[in-house]
Amino acid sequence: MKSNFIEELRWRGMLQDMMPGTEEQLQKEMTAAYIGFDPTASSLHIGNLATIMLLKHFQLCGHKPIALVGGATGMIGDPSGKAAEREFLSEDTLRHNQECIKKQLEKFLDFTDIDNSAEVVNNYDWFKEFSFLGFLREAGKYLSVNYMMSKDSVKKRLETGISFTEFSYQLLQGYDFYWLYKNKNVRLQMGGSDQWGNITTGTEIIRRKEGGADEIEHKAYALTTPLVTKADGTKFGKSESGNVWLDPTMTTPYQFYQFWLNATDADCSRLLRVFTLLSKEEIEKLEADHAEAPHLRIMQKALAKDVTIRVHSEKDYDIAVKASEILFGKGTLEVLQGMSDADILAVFDGVPQTVITLAAFEASATVTDLVSVVTNAEIYPSKGEARRAIQGNALSINKTKIADPNHPATFDLLNGKYLLVGKGKKNHLIIVG
Repeated sequence: MKSNFIEELRWRGMLQDMMPGTEEQLQKEMTAAYIGFDPTASSLHIGNLATIMLLKHFQLCGHKPIALVGGATGMIGDPSGKAAEREFLSEDTLRHNQECIKKQLEKFLDFTDIDNSAEVVNNYDWFKEFSFLGFLREAGKYLSVNYMMSKDSVKKRLETGISFTEFSYQLLQGYDFYWLYKNKNVRLQMGGSDQWGNITTGTEIIRRKEGGADEIEHKAYALTTPLVTKADGTKFGKSESGNVWLDPTMTTPYQFYQFWLNATDADCSRLLRVFTLLSKEEIEKLEADHAEAPHLRIMQKALAKDVTIRVHSEKDYDIAVKASEILFGKGTLEVLQGMSDADILAVFDGVPQTVITLAAFEASATVTDLVSVVTNAEIYPSKGEARRAIQGNALSINKTKIADPNHPATFDLLNGKYLLVGKGKKNHLIIVG
């Protein structure tokens, strides 16, 4: 084993609560543990990445990780942390989301033929044959309503209202643990700290169905990690445009990279511990180097590099770095020419953009016409101002300075549709379509 799993979590600040005996169980033998992921979207986001890292460290420490994709529980919706009941998703949408999430999980864990090979399971596989009466007999009779109402996920919703459907969610999740305990020898369920009530419901069902708390062979355990928040206490994991997704079509690698690069100094130490595989010594070295030269943003760059490469790829990371250089004036035409439409639009998201027709582009005689008349004065309000800017060496097209106001407007379009206009130190994207 690489190290003691609990000790690994402790120094990383990733341990919130655990049931007595958990650490002893993990030191005694290779143990199977699982974390559940509900398919409420076609991609996981960086909030999920924190719990994926639990499974990753668990496997690196020699134990067996199981990721449960909640095909059944996703039909209900977990009330934990929710102010209102979520809309139900169609079965087709849920199936699509399940497949997408499975592929993402397989990127982070080792599924090769090793003793502690990772597995992905779907709780719909064991719930699909259950009748309502059968489930009440199998799970419902083992928990009192008083017990279920004592859970925070329920108590917080009693004032605003909670449906029987959501109320029963903890029974479903609890039975998942029991099924995995019986069929996959799973002894531990892990998750975010908001899942403690649901997880301990599972240990209680196991205890009551399997014969009492004193029988060591019937022990099941629970462990949670703190929810990741910013240093100021606000929620972590969202950008201005919403969730930061792991799917590159939903959050481009460039946007993903920028999210981590923009982390504050106060947040970086914790984020490096939770989201990277860097060692304690490596992180402390980064902290020391950063303290000596904060302006170099050493921690942010190391964080953004590590997470972007693991979630996407080294190639995506390289493109993101080069794209960043473009915005800060160091990029070259070759970098722009190697970027996809998605990359270009992601890089220049928030940069002023003007859409013109191909006919208008082809009809513009000079660069002065192009940046003033053809773009309806969105770049320069008049030909005179455009001419003065060009003569003052303040205009570039596709990273090349233009010195002659009468320069023909015969520029190669990036990807056949884009022109990047540099107006002083600012950028403007012309989209020709």
